[in-house]
Formats: sequence, C-alpha cells, structure tokens
Amino acid sequence: MATRSSTLAISLLLMFLFSSLASASSDMSIISYDESHIHRRTDDEVAALYESWLIEHGKSYNALDEKDKRFQIFKENLKYIDEQNSVPNKSYKLGLTKFADLTNEEYRSTYLGIKSSGDRRRLLKNKSDRYLPKVGDNLPESIDWREKGVLVGVKDQGGCGSCWAFSAIASTEAINAIVTGDLISLSEQELVDCDTTENEGCNGGLMDYAFEFIINNGGIDTEKDYPYTGRDGKCDQLRKNARVVTIDGYEDVPTNSEKALQKAVANQPVSIAVEAGGRDFQHYKSGIFTGKCGTAVDHGVVAVGYGTENGMDYWIVRNSWGADWGEKGYLRMQRNVASPRGLCGLAIEPSYPVKSGQNPPNPGPSPPSPVKPPTTCDEYSQCPEGTTCCCIFEFYNSCFSWGCCPLEGATCCEDHYSCCPHDYPVCNIRSGTCSISKGNPLGVKAMKHILAEPIRAFGNGGKKSSS
Repeated sequence: MATRSSTLAISLLLMFLFSSLASASSDMSIISYDESHIHRRTDDEVAALYESWLIEHGKSYNALDEKDKRFQIFKENLKYIDEQNSVPNKSYKLGLTKFADLTNEEYRSTYLGIKSSGDRRRLLKNKSDRYLPKVGDNLPESIDWREKGVLVGVKDQGGCGSCWAFSAIASTEAINAIVTGDLISLSEQELVDCDTTENEGCNGGLMDYAFEFIINNGGIDTEKDYPYTGRDGKCDQLRKNARVVTIDGYEDVPTNSEKALQKAVANQPVSIAVEAGGRDFQHYKSGIFTGKCGTAVDHGVVAVGYGTENGMDYWIVRNSWGADWGEKGYLRMQRNVASPRGLCGLAIEPSYPVKSGQNPPNPGPSPPSPVKPPTTCDEYSQCPEGTTCCCIFEFYNSCFSWGCCPLEGATCCEDHYSCCPHDYPVCNIRSGTCSISKGNPLGVKAMKHILAEPIRAFGNGGKKSSS
C-alpha cells in the first residue's frame, strides 16, 4: 500500500511539473541565457527592456509606426544576442548597444566608412621597414597606451562615415603626446570638411590620405577651435590655417604581419582597418572578440595595445562610437590568429604618423568666420544667411512667394511647406520626416519654412540699395 501511494504521489508530481512547464511556455517569446541555465524572456520583459533601452540611448522616432517597426528589429537582435551568449566557452559577450534597433544592413550603411576596395590604393611610397620583425627583437609582453596618458577620451563619429578621420586623428594625438608631452584633442571636422582631394567626408576615406593632408597643410587645428558636427561642411579656411599640431610624415607597417604590427604598437598607437560589418561586431559588449568576419576592411580604428588573458592573445582596439559601446569605447580582438591578415583583416593596412620635433607656436583661437551675406531668392526676396530659399507658391513654373528653410543646403519638399537637411535629403511628406535615402526607415523630423524678407531694391531713386 505504501509503495502504491508513493508511486501515485510521484506520478501526480510529474504531471504537475509538466503542466506548469506547458503553461509557462505558452507566453514565452525570446530565449535568454545566464551563466548557469537557459531561461526564457516574457513579452512584457522584452517590452520593458526596449523602453529602458530607448531612454538610455535617447532614442525617439518621428515616422508613423516607426517605434513598433524598431521594436521588432530590437526583438530579433535581442534574440540573436541571447542565442550567441549561450554558446559555452565563448571568449566575448554581446549586448544591447546603441545599434540594437538597426538591421545589420542599416548599421553597415550608416556607421562604417572606409572606402570600398575598388577605390582603395595603398600609397606604396610610404612603405617602411622600421617595424619589420627581426631576430632578437625584445618586445614587452603587453602594453596599453591608455595607461600612458597619450589618448584623449573616446569620441563618437555619430551617423557620419568619418571613422577614417577619427582613426587618423587619434594616432596623431598620440604621437604628438609621446614626442612633446602635450595631450591635445585635435579636429576630425577639419579633415571631414577640408581633406576632400581623395577622402569623401561622411562618405568614407582612408587614414593614409588624412596623414598626407595634415603634412601638406602644415598641421591640424584643435577640436575646441574646429569642433565636430557629424556632417559634411564647407571648409573653414581660417581654422584650416590654424596649425596647432604638426607631423613630419607617415609610414605603413609591413602588411599581413601581426608580428610587425605588434612591434609598431609597442612603440606607438597605430591606425588600422578592420571588417566590422558582422552582427557580432555590431552588438559587441565585452571580452576578447573572436567572431566571424572576413578581410573586406570597412572601418577605421586604432590599435592601442596588446596582451594575453587566459592563454589567449589579444589586441586593444580603440573605436569611435562613443564610450558607451563595447568596453568603454574599446574592444579586444584575438591576436596571433592563423591568417597572416589578422582577425577581420586588421593587419592588412596599418599605418602611423611620424613626428620628431616640437609644434609651432600655438596661434590661439581663430577669429570668428566672416558673416555670410543673405541668400538671394530673386530680385525681390531674400533669406537670412545660413538658410535655403524654398518656393512656397508656384504657378506655371514661376515662383510668386518664397520661404526660408532654416538650414543651409537644404532640400525643399514638394508640399511647398517643409524642407529637409542636406544629409537627410529625401522628403517623406505624408509622415513629415526626412530620410537618408528612399525607403530608408530612419529619419528626422522635417523643418518648416519661415517667410522670406523683401529686398530693399528701390531705395535710392529706383536703384538697388546697398544696405
């Protein structure tokens, strides 16, 4: 009798557990993992994570239904992050970065900025054997230039594909600090605006060309004097001529050799290019990155050190996506891999600036730029400087009334009421937003016109006034 009672009790217990699990699984959505076991996130938990993430990253959406669309992308990214983090013995973790609401295609098209391989050419005249590995080289087992006071705080390129400028500037800041002892934050915006012979601002560039610009220009201005705007702008000649920090030249590390790169990084931070388009790179949070990637390099960064942890060698890499990405703006990437090109192609085209002397006397802050004249719409109407004339009443291809878009180089929308920034030139009239390209769901709110001002055309006896 006791045996039958025990058997019945066990059977009831098993039925209860099975029923509980079945009931619990009915409202589970995204698989998640922790250090010890698999668990599942409820829909409410995912929604709460999304709202918290929106607040943390200051995200808001203007287009209709865009928040829901972004939530679905966020949900898929979270699922991928949880699945990858569940893989045992993985040396790195993924997390909800600022890119968690972007598809991988959107992320790649917006935040990567090395010119495509079809446009790239190495400037072979700067190939150097300075850091060619030699028998008897005695390199430190590890080095971290962050600890040596030669790097300013991590910067953020924003939605501009100017990683090449941030990489070149960080290497220049570092060699200047090493040689002169002065740590000076320099201007990426000067490169974006003024280095346009080979490089293309927010549309991409190469670090070697940036070094050439600094050399040919006789130096580079400070970030404080020529601050970053995150968009292509007109070169400020006054600030371009404010040459605060100079370099003597630049050289390319022997290619496809992590040993040569190690020797170079032991002496100074080095600009490198990596393939950063993969989902694991997009969502990297911490640890030594060993994720899937090829060698079609598309992102400029800086190697600022190397070391070893738990038997795995790694590089310390400085990014330009702000201090809230990765390990306070940095990531560690596996070092000494089987491929001579290095993980993600990091040994394909490393380069560094060369400097041996002091800087010229600091010219101090540049004077204010000249005031721009008003924008003339026609012989009767004008708009304030820094704005764009947009027709607000058109009849038979003639404009009878003008408005002023409060943006320079703006796109005038077909509704004759709104306008869009030059870097978000596609008008979405129905939703009242502007996007980077047709069909792109990411956008900003459209601007409204203000009325144009009349030109005092007949103030002096029928002659146009000079006032």
